[in-house]
Amino acid sequence: MKQLFVFIRKEFFHVFRDRRTLLIMFGLPVVQILLFGFALTNEVKNAHIVISDNSGDVQTLQIINKIRASSYFTVEESVLNYKAIEKAFRRGEVKCALIFPAHFSEDLKHGGKTQVQIIADGSDPNTAKTIINYLTAIITDYQQQSSSSGLAYRIIPETRMLYNEEGNGSLNFIPGVMALILMIVCTALTSVSVVKEKELGTMEILLVSPFKPVLVLIAKAVPYLVLSFANFTLIVLLSVFVLDVEIKGSVILLFVESTLFIITCLSLGLLISNATSSQQTALLLSLMGMMLPTMIFTGFMFPLENMPWIFRMISNIVPAHWYFLIIKAVMLKGLGFEYIWKETLILIGMTIALLGIALKNFKIRL
Repeated sequence: MKQLFVFIRKEFFHVFRDRRTLLIMFGLPVVQILLFGFALTNEVKNAHIVISDNSGDVQTLQIINKIRASSYFTVEESVLNYKAIEKAFRRGEVKCALIFPAHFSEDLKHGGKTQVQIIADGSDPNTAKTIINYLTAIITDYQQQSSSSGLAYRIIPETRMLYNEEGNGSLNFIPGVMALILMIVCTALTSVSVVKEKELGTMEILLVSPFKPVLVLIAKAVPYLVLSFANFTLIVLLSVFVLDVEIKGSVILLFVESTLFIITCLSLGLLISNATSSQQTALLLSLMGMMLPTMIFTGFMFPLENMPWIFRMISNIVPAHWYFLIIKAVMLKGLGFEYIWKETLILIGMTIALLGIALKNFKIRL
C-alpha cells in the first residue's frame, strides 16, 4: 500500500504540472456553466421596438408605459410615418413596431373595440413570434384591468411578419447553418494544410524552394477556396430548390460576400495551422474551438440581446456573427450593399489581420 500511495502521489504531481489538463478539468466547466447559465436562453429580453402613436390619448399612453416598464422591451423613439418604420427595419435597428390608429380612443368609447397593428421582423421567426406574444399579453392585461374598472374594452392586435409572411421557421436557420458549415469546414480544411507538411517531413522542400512564404500560404489556400465556393453553391441550390428559401436580394452580392467570408475562414485556418505542431491539435482547435462560439455567438440559435454585455462584446470578434447579419440582409430582406457595408468592412479587416498574423507566424526555419 505504501508503494501504491507513492505512485498515486506521483500522478498527482504529474496532473498539477500539466496546465492543459487543469485547464480542461476546471476551466472548461466554468466557461460552459457561465455560457449555458447566463447566455443561452430562448427568452427575449431588451428587444428593440418602435411605437407609432397616431392617437396620443390617455389609453395609448397607458399601454406604452406598460410596455416601457417591461424588461422584455427597449422602446426606441416614437415615429409617425411608415417610411421611418421601414427604414428602421431595413437597418436592423428594431425587432418590432407597434402602431396605434389615429382614432384609438374614440373607437373604444363609441364602439367598445379597436385594433392595433404589430409588425415583427420575420427573418427571425422564433423571436418575432415571441415578441408578438409578449405584446399581445401586455395588451390583454390592459384590457382585463379596464374590465375590472367597469370599462369593457376590446383591443384586437393585427400581426404581420415582415420579410416572412408565411412564418417559415427555416428562414432563420438556413443563414445560420450556412455560416456554421462554412466556418467549420473552411477552417478545418486549411488548419491541417501547413502542419501536415511538418508531420510528413516535406516542409523542408517548401522552405528551400524559391517561393516566398506569402506565396506558400496562398498556394495552400486557393484549392480550398475553390472547393469551399463550390460547397457554398451547393448549399444555396439545396436551400432554394429543396427548402423553398427565396433569395430576395442580389445573387451576385450574396456570392461576393460569401467569398469574402470563406477567405476569412481560410485565413483563420492558416493561422491555426501555423500555430500548431500536429494535425490532431489543429483539427481540435478548428472543429471544437470554432463550433461552440459559432453556434452561441452568431445569433441564429440564441438571441444576442438576452446575453450579458461581456458576451455581446465577444460575439463581435466571431466572423460568423457578421456573415450571419449579411446573409439575413441580402438573402431574406433583399437589401443592398448600402445596408451591409459596415459588416463587410469588419470582415475585410478580420481577413487582413488574420492573414498578417499567419504570415508573421510562418516559420521559415525548422
